[in-house]
Amino acid sequence: GLPYYAVSLALEADGETLLGVVADPARRETFTAVRGRGARLNGRPLRVSGRARLDEAVIGTVVPPPKWPDMEAYLERFCAVARRAAGVRRAGAAALDLAYVAAGRLDGFFVMSLKRWDIAAGALLVREAGGQVASLDGHPDPLGTDRIAAGNAPVLEALLPLVRFAPPR
Repeated sequence: GLPYYAVSLALEADGETLLGVVADPARRETFTAVRGRGARLNGRPLRVSGRARLDEAVIGTVVPPPKWPDMEAYLERFCAVARRAAGVRRAGAAALDLAYVAAGRLDGFFVMSLKRWDIAAGALLVREAGGQVASLDGHPDPLGTDRIAAGNAPVLEALLPLVRFAPPR
């Protein structure tokens, strides 16, 4: 009964995401991105928000399942963000959250428990809309880890120190 869901598809070749589509049937919105050609919503160009300060930014997140082994670490980071951002939203569809970052509806996003197929299309949307995507643990390929953050450059720069993990050894 909660109409916040999406169909997310990405085309990858040689480790690069080339095409991403996030379709929101409830709102009849289709977000598309082609690498090097920008991002669009129902054919209209997208840009990430212009907010420069975290205390003015609305951040999206995905809350992991209760028995997820790093739940305490997630909650620490969630609280750190909630104390500094204008607001934190948890709607339930990471692909759609990333599409909303690309559209400037959310200023940033972080997640600690999803897989590449959950975030590949949305990450391309963010990048093609002028935003950035980074891993939370220093992994060189943000999609090679289940912990990412996204946003425009100033918001991501402020968000990363709050949600970052030590790099894996």
